[in-house]
Amino acid sequence: MAPPLAIVRLSERPDLRGAIFGPEIQSAVPEFMRHDATAELYYGAGQLDDYLDFVLAAFDPAEPARPLARACCVPFAWRGELPDGGWDAVIRWGRQDRLAGRRADAVSALEIMVAPRMQGSGVARAMLAAMCDNARRFGFRELWAPLRPTEKEREPEAAFAEYCARRRADGLPADAWVRTHVRAGATIVKPAPCSMTIAGTLAEWRKWTGLAFDRSGAALVPGALVPIHVSLEQDHAVYVEPNLWVRHELS
Repeated sequence: MAPPLAIVRLSERPDLRGAIFGPEIQSAVPEFMRHDATAELYYGAGQLDDYLDFVLAAFDPAEPARPLARACCVPFAWRGELPDGGWDAVIRWGRQDRLAGRRADAVSALEIMVAPRMQGSGVARAMLAAMCDNARRFGFRELWAPLRPTEKEREPEAAFAEYCARRRADGLPADAWVRTHVRAGATIVKPAPCSMTIAGTLAEWRKWTGLAFDRSGAALVPGALVPIHVSLEQDHAVYVEPNLWVRHELS
């Protein structure tokens, strides 16, 4: 069971902004995951101000200044289908729609990030429920999400679609995070094969991972869902992460 939680919108508690993006919660993902350039269109200076009603912070009421988790969504104008570009694409859509003055009639989850000390305690499930409730409160009828199947990192060379199709004996998805969403009522839609692209020089990747990157070709990196493509000749490495689109009906 989740511990006692208070969950608020960042628009209600702007003082929590620094803490929910601070090192305790950020450490829930590998360092390289924090270097997707597209993320700046949502999380960057001056950009996040547009989304404060769609950023949630959770904390124990006994420690109101120390958040345990964050959850982020982006409203966007529906274009008739979900993008293969997943996470990156829906962030770009959301920013383009705001700049063009288009009305958002859809909303996508971007992340639920829980401080490592609280993982496995039910906080993520509570944040998912709160995220759905918040989207419903703003009039959205469904919540889309490009999921990152967290246990895929154990099998980075497995085909993504095959991995996502795996089921347990009870018929539920084999991956724990996908299973959590399905248990909460989500419908699996399709893979997003190019959901997040992270590119950097070899020096940057060495700094992010502590690995040598001394050979061209595919490299396995802890925390990555699929291999990273390394080129010594061009002095860069590129990670293209697949995600899985799901839909939560909010009626």
